[in-house]
Amino acid sequence: MSKKIIAPFFMLLMLLSACASHGQTTPKQSLSQKSFEAEDAYILYALRAEEIGDSKSAVKLFNTLYEKSSKKEYLYKMLTNQIASREYQAVIQKVDKVTLGSLDDYKLTRLKIIALYQLHKYEKAQKIAAALVTKSQVTNDYLLLSDIYLKQSKDTLALKSLENAYGKEYDEKILDKLSVLLFVNLNRPKEAIAKLETHSRIRGCSEIICKRLIGFYSKTQNLDGILATYLRMYEKDKNEAVAKKIIQIYGYKKEYQSMIAFLEKYDIDAETLLELYTVTKEYKKAFHLADKLYKNSGDISYLGQSAIFEYESANKQNNRKVLQSVVKKLEAVVKKENSPLYENYLGYVLIDHEIDIKKGMQHIQNVLLVKPDSGYYLDSLAWGYYKLHQCTKAKKIMEKVVKLEGGDDPEVIKHVKIINKCVNSKKVKK
Repeated sequence: MSKKIIAPFFMLLMLLSACASHGQTTPKQSLSQKSFEAEDAYILYALRAEEIGDSKSAVKLFNTLYEKSSKKEYLYKMLTNQIASREYQAVIQKVDKVTLGSLDDYKLTRLKIIALYQLHKYEKAQKIAAALVTKSQVTNDYLLLSDIYLKQSKDTLALKSLENAYGKEYDEKILDKLSVLLFVNLNRPKEAIAKLETHSRIRGCSEIICKRLIGFYSKTQNLDGILATYLRMYEKDKNEAVAKKIIQIYGYKKEYQSMIAFLEKYDIDAETLLELYTVTKEYKKAFHLADKLYKNSGDISYLGQSAIFEYESANKQNNRKVLQSVVKKLEAVVKKENSPLYENYLGYVLIDHEIDIKKGMQHIQNVLLVKPDSGYYLDSLAWGYYKLHQCTKAKKIMEKVVKLEGGDDPEVIKHVKIINKCVNSKKVKK
């Protein structure tokens, strides 16, 4: 952000909306009643010139219409096109001639203020704008005055004018401009954020307000504020990009339980949720989610994960029913997919629970053909030899395992102790 706020001037807004509906004190003349024979033709030509951006031609045509009919609407149109043509001095002269300095015609007064503004005659523009807003009390007149104050670097006065404008309609665009003025120009970040937060709590956190809050919270390095705002945005719009931001922030903060609660609440990003269940060792939930994902997608890897999580979540891993289910799933996976991970797991389960030790070891031999130096797979093979009471073979393998990656794994250390004990007990017997 630059040091000073860049204030978008509200000219088109003034010309197209405020001037059309507020504070017109002159009698409204009917455009449906012809003042002269060719009036309709002139209107068509004038509107066409305006449409194609030929402002100078539009000025001439609307001037003719005004002179022949004395209808004020044609005068407003003519002056608007003069501003578009940058004939600012001509606008001022015409308004002065018609109003004789009176502010009773708010539309003409606004057009004169705009012309003065464009000529950088800010003091004159300010004086008239301040007088106009006192009479009209119209929101857009406050905005017009605030823009003039900003050009003069009168930030406090601009703020007061914007606060008056916001107090009329609680318009979020006005509040956005007001908050930037507070945050950037006046260096009052807490106040700027507080105003946005108050509006969002009472009237909802629209995209404009929420994005501005996120910008301010980013500037002040308030990660909690950013997260809270994104959560409100997602609650309202369920935007996928916003959900990703929320997940990223939770991940950065390592608030995994909060991330899990968010994903569960909105039933989104099942893959990330499955990973989180794994990280937090919530295997029961992981088992059910993997099972659901497999049924929905038919992806065989989810069946493999379902088997592993079912096994890990079992209260009693010697439960025959659970073991049958796990083995059946893993055999189906191995049959369809050449996956060392699932084949090793299958082999280990068959070995550890002595369901079929030799078959389990065959599965381990298969994965070692792919990854012969894997400490995890060698550990499974050594465990097979131990279960077959071939402890010396098992020990030789484990001596290699402890030097590889994963050699300090608690399960590996446990196996080393058991196998060494087995070897030593056999020596004692001899």
